[in-house]
Amino acid sequence: MLDVRPSPDKPTDRTQRADLTGDATQLRIKAGRLARQLSLDAGSIDARGLSGARLSAFVEGLVLGAYRFSRAASPAPVPVRVDLLGIDDEDALATGLRLASATAWARDLTNTPAAEKPPQRFADAVVQPLSRAGVEVHVHDDTWLAEQRFGGVLAVGGGSASPPRLIEARWRPRGARAGVHAVIVGKGITFDTGGLNLKRGDAMRMMHTDMAGGAAALAALRAVAQAKVPVRVTVLVPTAENAISGSAFRPGDVITHVNGRTSEVTNTDAEGRLVLADALAYASQRLRPTVLLDIATLTGAMKVALGLRTAGLFATDDRLAAALIVAGASVDEPLWRLPLHEDYLSSLDSSVADANHAPGNPGAITAALFLRAFTGGLPWAHLDVAGPARAAADSGYLSRGATGFGARLLARWVESLA
Repeated sequence: MLDVRPSPDKPTDRTQRADLTGDATQLRIKAGRLARQLSLDAGSIDARGLSGARLSAFVEGLVLGAYRFSRAASPAPVPVRVDLLGIDDEDALATGLRLASATAWARDLTNTPAAEKPPQRFADAVVQPLSRAGVEVHVHDDTWLAEQRFGGVLAVGGGSASPPRLIEARWRPRGARAGVHAVIVGKGITFDTGGLNLKRGDAMRMMHTDMAGGAAALAALRAVAQAKVPVRVTVLVPTAENAISGSAFRPGDVITHVNGRTSEVTNTDAEGRLVLADALAYASQRLRPTVLLDIATLTGAMKVALGLRTAGLFATDDRLAAALIVAGASVDEPLWRLPLHEDYLSSLDSSVADANHAPGNPGAITAALFLRAFTGGLPWAHLDVAGPARAAADSGYLSRGATGFGARLLARWVESLA
């Protein structure tokens, strides 16, 4: 990651001059573009006049614009350090670095090839970074999942040689605000073939990134813990490979979830909502949250509706929805709220189970309605990040591949709870 430091030095002929006009969003994009142009010996940037949110955004843009992920034997060299001249707001600088680092970590986790992160290895990869920040991490195995009746997670992961897991990460700081416990559930499908409803080859190429929601949730938690935000937060990431074998789940199967609710499987490529349902039910019944969120690359319908830059938001609470929209706007991770239309509830009807889990269009809305039944009536929000979780090309501070969308948004939202 690009090392950005303040410097008392004065500008010289070799100092980079940056365009520092505009608001935080514009500065973040400009810094990202500038980072791609930096030479290996870039040295310093004249940043006089920047402070507060604009400085934080500029730093985020620099770090994220310089981000690269490569498994090439000889990856392209990138600058490793830049000094910012004329900076005296070190708190804002530290905030920008913390949020950018969280996003870069989410990108690394998501960009990692599927062969390197089956569920147990994915879980192993997050334990040490979170523990160093003071987060308590438990990795529950498939035996525990069976005991707790995680029928959705076990069904989705049943076709893989790598058994599923549940990552449970807890931030319980001393002096935490009383009466507040936020639980965030992130989808952790480490590879999605579509199961027996097999995806096309071109649609499968990026499916190692189908755990982007889980990565964003874990990265946000690390940023929250590093800042010692006095809010109790638990992150749950049900992680599995949706693979094909003789033990894969089938259309027509009926799954029993943690809360006893049953789902008729109608499309094995709609696996994300099955694992989220278990984790949401576990959270609402066992963890006593005051607010519940989930974040997932859930539906292709959301990409059709909102494109590749904006995430969909569904919520049962207006204040929660408003707070998330504000948090997203502050870090240029925009959300658009969509309705939980009761008119579509009947499409979930099943003759053999409590619900048909994938009734079809309008796909994003029916998926959200399916999930709502597992939230225990708590204030709940669902973020469908299928579009902005991935970028097809470098642009501004975004890099081709995983974007880390949601990490900064969720960290900012948790900070607002304090």
